[in-house]
Amino acid sequence: DVIPQVVSVILERRPENSQSFIFPETCPRCGSEAVRKDGEVARRCVGALVCPAQAVERLKHLVSKDAFDIEGLGGRNVENFWQEGLIRTPADIFRLGKKTKLLIEREGWGEKSVKKLLQALEDSRSIELPRFIYALGIRQVGQATARLLADRYGSFKKLSSVINAAKDGQGGAYQSLMEIDGIGAGVVEDLIVFF
Repeated sequence: DVIPQVVSVILERRPENSQSFIFPETCPRCGSEAVRKDGEVARRCVGALVCPAQAVERLKHLVSKDAFDIEGLGGRNVENFWQEGLIRTPADIFRLGKKTKLLIEREGWGEKSVKKLLQALEDSRSIELPRFIYALGIRQVGQATARLLADRYGSFKKLSSVINAAKDGQGGAYQSLMEIDGIGAGVVEDLIVFF
């Protein structure tokens, strides 16, 4: 309920050997440019899925509780599977059934835990549209925005069709997105970039 605010800097408490922090201009993981858009505070890597850090975080988001909710495939397992080359893309997660032998041979895993994971993957193949949209990890599209988009368009096919038609930044499809209460030009731009 309280948003902290920096009121002032107490210079006399600063160590004498302090140096100004220089924000990196390149991503330390992939070397892509790290940019800060006007009006934003964060500096972001533009490497997208080329960046291993972003790829892993997107996969973690995809399997998270509010997205596909794949039990047994938490953040640590996603990182380990990524490191071992078992998964690279969201589709790879749903193809883990083809790698049963490799999974069983992993330390701490066995037939029972692999069977549970494969069942969880099977159970998660059918989820509600808002959760699917949220799982995609589109910038500025949280659970509330995902629900707004799902309610407005009713199917992923219709949503993707509208977003692809809105690429010109004008016209009926663009206006249709802009008319959704709670969605502004920034969100529409991020949807277009994602698709």
